[in-house]
Amino acid sequence: MKKLVRLRHDRMIAGVLSGLAAYMNMDATVVRLLFVALLLITGIMPFAILYALAIFIIPNEETVI
Repeated sequence: MKKLVRLRHDRMIAGVLSGLAAYMNMDATVVRLLFVALLLITGIMPFAILYALAIFIIPNEETVI
């Protein structure tokens, strides 16, 4: 069973987007570009807040068994 985790080996800031990309079987670069595009289109704050919440909600990969 797949679990959504923050990856340690492919992280740029906190590993949220790389973990999301791995969960969806997508390239992490594509997910990061989509996130930046949505960040700019929505006026930064909504997606910045979601990213900050995801850092605390999504566990690191070594804490998940």
